[in-house]
Amino acid sequence: MEKISDQLIDELIRLSFSEDIGEGDHTTLSTIPESAQGKMQLIIKDDGILAGVEMAGRIFHAFDPDLKMTVFIHDGAKVKYGDIAFTVEGKTQSLLQTERLVLNVMQRMSGIATTTRKYVEKLEGTKTRVLDTRKTTPGMRILEKEAVRIGGGTNHRIGLFDMILLKDNHVDFAGGIEKAIVRAKQYLFSQGKTLPIEIEVRNFDELNQVLEVGGVDRIMLDNFTVEDTRKAVELVAGRYELESSGGITFDTIRNYAETGVDYVSVGALTHSVKSLDMSLKSVLLVSMIFS
Repeated sequence: MEKISDQLIDELIRLSFSEDIGEGDHTTLSTIPESAQGKMQLIIKDDGILAGVEMAGRIFHAFDPDLKMTVFIHDGAKVKYGDIAFTVEGKTQSLLQTERLVLNVMQRMSGIATTTRKYVEKLEGTKTRVLDTRKTTPGMRILEKEAVRIGGGTNHRIGLFDMILLKDNHVDFAGGIEKAIVRAKQYLFSQGKTLPIEIEVRNFDELNQVLEVGGVDRIMLDNFTVEDTRKAVELVAGRYELESSGGITFDTIRNYAETGVDYVSVGALTHSVKSLDMSLKSVLLVSMIFS
């Protein structure tokens, strides 16, 4: 998994620079001598949870291995307006060409981590954990899921390759609950794989079918009400992990957690977040402003 993540991140960095710089940053190349040296600092302009510091280091190093970061605040820490997360120094041309990508990544990741932390804190005192989903920005999934983890949430599957999740369409196309589960198990056996199996149910009839067939690791309760979720928890009685999903908001998530489900998945962690405001400014400019 780590190898896959590293490959995806390296490719994301490469594509991002290709998108942003193209044949060359003509503004920087025309105004800044190649020998010029500079220093910048990451200034926090909003309260929240910091995420993306390690990723910033990877971006700087990928573009120019000679850039040097000094980190003051690490991923997962609470930050407030005016905090300085890190400084980076080296060739001025390199600093200017990496600035926007670092900010885009860190603002997005910090926004996700901040939102996730709010959900996690909402569930304090319960056993329920907050899960992310695959509702992510194309190409950015690894980073967005890492931001969820930094914020205290739990990662669901990374993609279609690390878990079998039999959703409603799979069940319908397969011809029902039993056929979907049996085929999934046969497939895993034939491929020599040991992936976990989760199945989505839409009502108590489907839930009872799953309990009769067995052979899964987790059951997803799709769009169950809080009261029906409580009944489902009693019915399953700890035999399988239970995940609540569908239409659950920040205002209602605590109610679902108090039914005793193991997980609540929240697409809003990654598809509806506000980026955390921050800027990467030259130390010279900052000193001039505050002198």
